[in-house]
Amino acid sequence: MGPESQPFPPPQQDLVAGQAPPTSTLTEQPAKPPSPWEGARGWKGLLSVLALMLSALIWIGGLGESLSRPSVVNALDIRQMELAVLAAEALPSSLRPLLVGNDPRGTLIEALTKLSKDPASPPLAAQRLELVLLQRSQGEKAKSPQAPALAELTPQVDAPRRPLLKALDRPTQLTPQEQEALLAPWGEQSLVAQLGCEQLGGPSNACPASRLAPWLLLRLLTLTLFPALLMMAGVVLLGRRFWLLQRGLLPSPPPLVGPPLSVVDATLLIAGGFVLLGEVFLPALTQGLLQRLLSAAGLPAATRQGVEVLGSYLTLMLAPLAILALMLRGKTAAPRGGWLQWGWKPLRAVAVPAFKVFLMMLPLVALVSWLLQLVWADPGGSNPLLEMVLNSSDGAALLAFALTAVVLAPVFEETLFRGVLLPVLGRYLGPIVGVLVSALVFATAHLSLGELVPLTVLGIGLGVLRWQSGRLSTSVCLHALWNSLTFLNLVLLAR
Repeated sequence: MGPESQPFPPPQQDLVAGQAPPTSTLTEQPAKPPSPWEGARGWKGLLSVLALMLSALIWIGGLGESLSRPSVVNALDIRQMELAVLAAEALPSSLRPLLVGNDPRGTLIEALTKLSKDPASPPLAAQRLELVLLQRSQGEKAKSPQAPALAELTPQVDAPRRPLLKALDRPTQLTPQEQEALLAPWGEQSLVAQLGCEQLGGPSNACPASRLAPWLLLRLLTLTLFPALLMMAGVVLLGRRFWLLQRGLLPSPPPLVGPPLSVVDATLLIAGGFVLLGEVFLPALTQGLLQRLLSAAGLPAATRQGVEVLGSYLTLMLAPLAILALMLRGKTAAPRGGWLQWGWKPLRAVAVPAFKVFLMMLPLVALVSWLLQLVWADPGGSNPLLEMVLNSSDGAALLAFALTAVVLAPVFEETLFRGVLLPVLGRYLGPIVGVLVSALVFATAHLSLGELVPLTVLGIGLGVLRWQSGRLSTSVCLHALWNSLTFLNLVLLAR
């Protein structure tokens, strides 16, 4: 879409039968601004109110339920500390304090000890074993209220991993091949494999920290230095943006063009199509069938989980997109660029603004998240998909997760919230209100009370980009970039 695109014309009044049209000799009255409640009377208005009330109950219940879901933040912190311990040996002594701190093992011991005291989220057996082995490596007693004896952990692990516990509990002389067989079930890159290798007395160059040093170092730098550089660039761009804003040098945004729908239509689309049909009704009809089909296909359990997530999201998209297509069918000729104003060409005009706003949103969302953490230490309620990606090592499942998070979610969510809701609200209430309300609805739809504020800030950035660029494609690109960075971090921290 370009500056030449025109906003919606004001709704025309129907002529009363038998009444002559006004002539040019009559003084024209200024058109009244459109009412936000246009079309609220009749069955459509009643249906939209019912859908809104039911959706509000569902979303309020989902937000409340999110408080009881575990947060993935603690797991991410532990994984990053584990990676720091593994990569520390590969770092030059001059860089080690900067990237992993002076005592990464001591830091991880403190975190695991604190985790073991939390009855709401007890540590996994592997983490309890890590605590025992770390305390041993630090010269501390392995037996404590927080670090049980190795024998006590045996019933909590599967059969292939139990021989390592037995060997560590009663050290004997083992050949390199025997040590490798004991460590293999725990994963080549796991901290347990490294600590077990150290304490079984094998050569240091055969342990994971030495053999995988370049890869561990690359993972560590990608998870620490890369985000820091992006945040610094974002701070610079934010400073420049505020400087231009103060001096009135920012270009005026183009007219906010969108589908010729009313607030009632948008309510029916999101509350009725997205929430009631997409999130409740269709999954109840199709989830059992999807699971049976996947079971009959004989796929591995991990792959089946990924495909089920992908299939469920496609089901979620079906009803609202079909309703939107029906709402737009038969409308008057769309403006240049279409009602949704995708505007994918030229690609540079899409990617460059999206990347700049992506950089600016990083420090803003990080700041808001940090301030929220000070007020609310453990809000819980992370998106379950994050934990699935973090704990998955199946390539097909990760591909399905990536397709869902990086492609489908940005296209679908931006179509609803920035392609429809934002311009519809902007038409009636102004672009600023449209940006704020669409951002809040976008954040609420993720059903995570702990992530509500950061997601609202991200939604504001997505909305401002959609408004100022005049293209829906830019917000889709920004959304995809954001989800891609999150997905990359999860994959790099996965065992």
